[in-house]
Amino acid sequence: MKFNRLNILILFGFVAIVGVIIMQLLLLNQAFMFEKKELENKIHFALQDVVKKIYADNNSSLPITNQIQKVSDNYYIVNVNDVFENNVLEHYLKTEFSKVKLEQDFEYAIYNCGTDDMMYGNYISSSGEAEKKCVDCFTKDSDLIYYFAIRFPHLKQNLFKSLNQYWIFTFVLFLVLIIYVYSVFLLLKQKRYTELQTDFINNMTHEFKTPLSSILIASNFANSQKEIKENAKLSKYVQIIIEQSNKLNQHIEQILSLARTDSHQIHLQKTEVDLFKNLELIIENLKLKHTKNFDFTIDNSTKIIINADEFHFYNLLYNLVDNAIKYGIENPKVDIKVVETNSHYIIQLNDNGPGIPEKDLPFIFDKFYRVSRKDTEEIEGFGIGLAYVKKICELHHWKIKVKNTDNGLQTDIEIPKK
Repeated sequence: MKFNRLNILILFGFVAIVGVIIMQLLLLNQAFMFEKKELENKIHFALQDVVKKIYADNNSSLPITNQIQKVSDNYYIVNVNDVFENNVLEHYLKTEFSKVKLEQDFEYAIYNCGTDDMMYGNYISSSGEAEKKCVDCFTKDSDLIYYFAIRFPHLKQNLFKSLNQYWIFTFVLFLVLIIYVYSVFLLLKQKRYTELQTDFINNMTHEFKTPLSSILIASNFANSQKEIKENAKLSKYVQIIIEQSNKLNQHIEQILSLARTDSHQIHLQKTEVDLFKNLELIIENLKLKHTKNFDFTIDNSTKIIINADEFHFYNLLYNLVDNAIKYGIENPKVDIKVVETNSHYIIQLNDNGPGIPEKDLPFIFDKFYRVSRKDTEEIEGFGIGLAYVKKICELHHWKIKVKNTDNGLQTDIEIPKK
């Protein structure tokens, strides 16, 4: 994989999200261990107080040795080493667990010396609902005589439930990671399709250039022949071939120009460009191109010099004025004026056409986008002229805006003086 800017950005994003997830998992584990330790302390202190009360009832002195043995996470054996009653033990267990706010279901069993077996006591539910008892879950301890065992059947489940907030955060982070990976996959897939499309257009247009050039050379040569000139029909047909070949050549050049801007192959050669000289040249060429009459006025004829690439600047203005005439009404009118501020020149191009529907305005600079019109099929084009205009403005660091007015369409190009 080539480490271009996009790939590096994707890699850093992926590492950042994975890093956050790892930190969240560490926090989740830490929170789980903390909750577990706190719960164990509550159980230990509560059982210790139960033993103290039993010894106090029997007027016996409490031994120093640790009487509480943890067999597993949810199973404890308590060595009382003195006689005690079943109902008294249950009362003390409920009381002490309530003091430390230990809201857990529990069941207990007491060792019976007479039968040498564990005698099941009772199942105490924190919710008051009847639960399934597990008499066989209690095992004997051969080293002890007076003891009881206590079991918390839902301890682990309650521990996990107490961490609901952490689990939600962790799930959201994993969801973000999945969405990110899927989005990157779609982005790379779309990028690949775009590159294939660009390569196809470039190859297609280059392949068209060679036979088209041959057609133009042959047509121009045929048009100069005496036999063709003397035959009005043949001369007309040859002239149609030349005109249509020139139109096709113009479309191919537009596609190639846009493809070069997309692949960053354009290197601007900025010089001092006379704005109004370029406009005059554009008008002369458009009069030769269009058969319908149009009016063109320049409100400010003061000499204005702009620092720009002359070739692309000419094409930019040509496309805008050509569109104003091509998509205009029967007798189009195009007015151009230059508004000068302290830091900018603003070239304003106004026409008297039908304008552009508001729903289409945000997309007119998109490549291959064409506004839905009744005459779309009659007017030739690929929807790349304005995309080329936008790209040239971006390369020059200019701003271009298009809006509808009461009389037609207004296009503003904001050009910094420096």
